[in-house]
Amino acid sequence: MTQAQEKNTRTLVGRVVSDKRSKTVTVLVERRAKHELYGKIVALSRKYHAHDEKGEYKMGDVVEIAEGRPISKTKSWVVTRLVEKAQIV
Repeated sequence: MTQAQEKNTRTLVGRVVSDKRSKTVTVLVERRAKHELYGKIVALSRKYHAHDEKGEYKMGDVVEIAEGRPISKTKSWVVTRLVEKAQIV
């Protein structure tokens, strides 16, 4: 078991959209929800800055992130595992 599963922390799965910063990746998490008034299913997205200690995750990778202690002003998520490697075109 990983630390994320032991502590029962929140986990999200998203796509890496930026890997330019040192030890940090930007992960875009998309979800679908029903609109409050109109009932239509709408796509909602949010970007999270996640800690990547070794710099091993690249743009386009699908990763799982887990909530942890604040690492910096905007970063309180940590990449836990690689779900899918980016497709090379």
